[in-house]
Amino acid sequence: MQLNRVVITGRGAVSPFGIGVPALLENLWSGNSAIRLMTDWAAIEGLKSHVAAPVPEFDCKELLPRSVRRTMGAMAIYATLAAKEAIADAGISNELLTSGDTGIAIGSTTGSAAAYEDFYSRYLPHRKLDEIKYGEFFKMMGHSCVANVCLSLGIKGEQWAPVSACTSSSQSIGLGYLLIQSGRQRVVLCGGADEAHASVTGVFDLLRAASCNNDYPQESCRPFEKDRDGVVCGGGSGVLALESLDSAKERGVEIFGEIVGFGNVNDCSHIASPDTESMMRAMVKAMNEGGLRPEDIDYVNAHATGTELGDIAEAAAIANAVNGETPVSSFKGHLGHTLGAAGALELIGVLEMLKRQEILPTRNLKQVDPRCAAVNLVTTLQTSLLDTVLKNNFALGGVNTSLAIRRCN
Repeated sequence: MQLNRVVITGRGAVSPFGIGVPALLENLWSGNSAIRLMTDWAAIEGLKSHVAAPVPEFDCKELLPRSVRRTMGAMAIYATLAAKEAIADAGISNELLTSGDTGIAIGSTTGSAAAYEDFYSRYLPHRKLDEIKYGEFFKMMGHSCVANVCLSLGIKGEQWAPVSACTSSSQSIGLGYLLIQSGRQRVVLCGGADEAHASVTGVFDLLRAASCNNDYPQESCRPFEKDRDGVVCGGGSGVLALESLDSAKERGVEIFGEIVGFGNVNDCSHIASPDTESMMRAMVKAMNEGGLRPEDIDYVNAHATGTELGDIAEAAAIANAVNGETPVSSFKGHLGHTLGAAGALELIGVLEMLKRQEILPTRNLKQVDPRCAAVNLVTTLQTSLLDTVLKNNFALGGVNTSLAIRRCN
């Protein structure tokens, strides 16, 4: 069977910089940070990290009707708005959207953390359900985002919801790539969503992996930095529209990039510790699938969350899979770690790099950790010839992904 070539034709974002792709790209290229002090978190006993990168508050009443909002937590709202922007960006007609030829894959770490807190704060004190509305469950279920997007937009194609923490959206993109490649769907909207919440940061705090640089929030996330102290969680949603190259040409729409390889491998050695060899295998698999050699890779967008173990393991993996001269940077210093949304939001930035032929530096990287120095870490904005890049994302639970993306000339 001849496989379809898969291209990206639409982008949608709700990020810690606000609603829309323009806000995301403008702030990335301005070198801004969306990380701030969460003053209310100081009242939570035992929580040491009080920094996060939440989506700025906005009134969703004018953007979505109540009939669809009532079963949505914040993250489902983000995903719906990002999906609508991606649809508009790709010029997808309502006829195509609702035909069954358009599928969807949107992942997340869990259901809405805020909905979980609200549900159990009402239920647990007296084990009573009287005050809980039936719609709360639909905010909490693991596939809340994708189910609500389908409901609000009338999508009848395949529905998938990878739930793999920090690789949720990169796995969704990889799944969309496979669905288009095989011809099961003509278009797939794919990505992920998550919301900033104290309980989510608390998980990383318990693992001793969360930044506690509360006095300097915008300097708290420092990937590859010698003096980094951990991850900063964020929220938002990124959604990409994927379709075959033939479909994109037939519709006459702009192509932002072509997905040529997807590496998705498991590390079964430890549920929490990163593994260099597994990271490397994910990158090699993505390159092999795209018929690429290490010297073909012009840039690697690293997962790099600002944890000691993760940064060191990934730097070694990149050096082994590609080479030490290939430019490498991460967006976590700008956005924090948006968890289930990270792969898609960060890939939108990578696609813009391909378009502008520029490489953004890792924000807050001032003194490189010598244990990460085997790779070429970018610290200033660079103009560079970019044709083929890798996008890495890794997750607790041993999930390792890498996407190979090529510029369409």
